[in-house]
Amino acid sequence: MSTIISTILTIKSPAFKNNEFIPSKYTCDGLNINPELIIEDIPVNTKSLAIIVDDPDAPNGTFCHWLLWDIPPKTTIKEDSRPGTQGRNSIHENKYFGPCPPSGTHHYHFKVYALDAKLNLPPNTGEKELLNTMRGHIISSGDLVGLYKR
Repeated sequence: MSTIISTILTIKSPAFKNNEFIPSKYTCDGLNINPELIIEDIPVNTKSLAIIVDDPDAPNGTFCHWLLWDIPPKTTIKEDSRPGTQGRNSIHENKYFGPCPPSGTHHYHFKVYALDAKLNLPPNTGEKELLNTMRGHIISSGDLVGLYKR
């Protein structure tokens, strides 16, 4: 089944604005907890949400900081919460790993996907497997970009 994305999710955070700096509280230099995310324009037929947080500026290719899926369709992901199943990030841990760039300013993409199904994937799932499983189930998506420099 091929699903056409008909709307764009609006992703906001009270911690930082799009394309602005992420407070150190949410990084490896602080408490290393996820910021609150506010999700707007969720389609009524959404069965679950998924989140991928990654850094395309990482020196060895895109670095995955957080994978979370089978999130109930709601408008707020609370600070330091895990409202779904967490997958394996690039350091092979099932948790949020905050921005921690080795040098320079990096862009961190908080991508949220509205899906027409629950995925029921095992916790050892990585980013590529998650993206492959979501294919055909994405009905809407949005992106919030935060910056960080140490």
